[in-house]
Amino acid sequence: MLADFGYGVLIVSFLLAIYAIGSAVYGYRTGSAKWVESSRLAMQLTFPMISLSALTLIYMLVTDQYNIGFVYEVTSRSMPVYLKVTALWGGQSGSLVFWGWLMSAFATAVTLRKWDRDREFLPWVVVVCSVTLAFFIGLVIFYENPFAKYWQTMSGDVITAMFAPAAAVPFTPPDGRGLNPLLRHPGMVIHPPMLYLGFVSFVIPFAFAIAALVTGRTDDRWIRITRRWTIVAWCFLSVGLVLGGRWAYDVLGWGGYWGWDPVEIAAFMPWLTGTAFLHSVMIQEKRGMLKYWNMILIILTYALVIFGTFLTRSGVLSSVHAFAQSAIGPAFFIFIGVTFIISAALLIYRWADLKSEAQMTSMLSREALFLLNNLLFISILVVCFWGVIFPLISELVTGQKVTVGPPFYRAATGPLFATLVLLMGIAPLSAWGHSTIKTLGNAIWKPLIVAIIALLAVIFIAGIYAPYAIIGFFVIFTSASITIYEFGRAALARSRAQKENYALALWRLAGRNRRRYGGYLIHLSVVFMALGIIGIEMFQTQTQGTIAQGQSIKIDGYSITYKDLAIFDTADNRNVARAVITIEKDGQFLGEYYPRRDYFYESQQPMTIPAVRSTMLDDVYVILVDWQPILSSGATFKVYHNPLVNWLWAGALLLIFGSLVAAWPDKEIDYVPARTRREKQVVYQPGAAD
Repeated sequence: MLADFGYGVLIVSFLLAIYAIGSAVYGYRTGSAKWVESSRLAMQLTFPMISLSALTLIYMLVTDQYNIGFVYEVTSRSMPVYLKVTALWGGQSGSLVFWGWLMSAFATAVTLRKWDRDREFLPWVVVVCSVTLAFFIGLVIFYENPFAKYWQTMSGDVITAMFAPAAAVPFTPPDGRGLNPLLRHPGMVIHPPMLYLGFVSFVIPFAFAIAALVTGRTDDRWIRITRRWTIVAWCFLSVGLVLGGRWAYDVLGWGGYWGWDPVEIAAFMPWLTGTAFLHSVMIQEKRGMLKYWNMILIILTYALVIFGTFLTRSGVLSSVHAFAQSAIGPAFFIFIGVTFIISAALLIYRWADLKSEAQMTSMLSREALFLLNNLLFISILVVCFWGVIFPLISELVTGQKVTVGPPFYRAATGPLFATLVLLMGIAPLSAWGHSTIKTLGNAIWKPLIVAIIALLAVIFIAGIYAPYAIIGFFVIFTSASITIYEFGRAALARSRAQKENYALALWRLAGRNRRRYGGYLIHLSVVFMALGIIGIEMFQTQTQGTIAQGQSIKIDGYSITYKDLAIFDTADNRNVARAVITIEKDGQFLGEYYPRRDYFYESQQPMTIPAVRSTMLDDVYVILVDWQPILSSGATFKVYHNPLVNWLWAGALLLIFGSLVAAWPDKEIDYVPARTRREKQVVYQPGAAD
């Protein structure tokens, strides 16, 4: 009965979304505020309805109802309750329900705002959100039903169906298969929701962009409304990507955080266009320029959000992150094509109305440098997109799938990323409208001297002479010193003018312009992350060896000694092989560590847990590869030395803080947008229900 209830509620939610689309379009075309209001209420009603369905599914996961196919696939009796709850997004069908639930939550939240000043946007925001929601709920209803039950036929076969087939009886397995061990890491508990939140959040600015195109409202009001939605979406997506990297570092056992996996790249591509969009909308707000470009970027971001979800769930790409082969691929492909074509057609239709209000007069102006920043992001996107789809094209044309590996991506994107980091520091120094080499030189020479001194210190103290490493460190030090210099100079000026102490001046300065100084913090966080990336990418070393008890492996001045090994079963149905090692450096004892290999009986899958000795200077990362029952016969260890990698994770924390500062709400200034001829034709009653 519970399964029938959960499935029925999904059907009602789907019908509500369809009704919201129809009533919103009808209300707009007839100028009826009542029909538009009805569409908004229908959209809001989807949230409690899908919440009921999701809670029903969670209840069945927690109470071990293995007669439900999805519950059997992703849970087992030995799993703790928190993992059973998070198993909701651990499988294909449950993750689609979760995606739909988040979409309905965000759509409801945006429709709760006051619409008095922007009522013409409302029906089309409802339409875009409802179309997206209906698509994902439709996938669950027609393709990936998490409420389908097990049935046993007269011949003894077990099949999955929502309703009882002829001559079949209910079947309940004694225990479930259990969640994939790789998904039981805390990072994977949080990583998928963060990505989904980022994906869903980007639907909101896209919805307003489409509303602006349909209504012909070509001012920047839609950008101002969605500014924080965009920052929040970008923050969630950034955190999701970093958590995915941390999960890979902790669980996959290859000593790295990013393998240029197709599904990793699928989540990275909308981040690239979203980041470009965040920068370019500032140009439209300040100078009334790049209106075409901003529309293109947000349309691309939405398309890439759906495309990334398609790649993960269709099974067309082989990946440790991907779900199994599924029949939903064609539906995704059609939806991406239809929504992209409609969006592009609207953009072309309104092309003449999106003419810039100003012209770019200086190639060194801030808007010119921001545009260059955007072009670099799009160049990286092109590389990533080609790398992802090339194996598919190759298989289609030649019948053989050619793998595009990390060397291709590193060679193609490395110089682009380095230029981006350098530009990230220089661009804020330029002025809007017009800048010259002289004005930029006057602003940059002091932080540049600091960067050169820091670089010389690294070269002579650390003994780093590799050309690419020197270039990388120079870019990082230059960008960091410029950002810190800008912070310090502004705070010092305020301190002197207001007679405040320096710390208070810095705090109040950031409070008066949260977007700008939050952006500076984000830039600084990217510098920290770049430092960690250079450390591990350019200076990582590794070794592997089989050693007996009491023997050691040495790497970069560290000595890893094998002390003991224990093999035992646990209460949660695992077989654990845990080694005991000690780590020393230059004869100094640094600690005892425990690399291990867990084997899960339910899923018959292993999971590697490395031992990691971490400092801000480096990580010593030790993996237990193999072992013999007799200690004297030895165990095999693989050891990585990862310099500076923890700056990557520290930068991620600063990025979250900077995003919160940038997104923190200010008091909204009254703003009266310019009205176009098309807007004046839209009739709504003042004071109509919000």
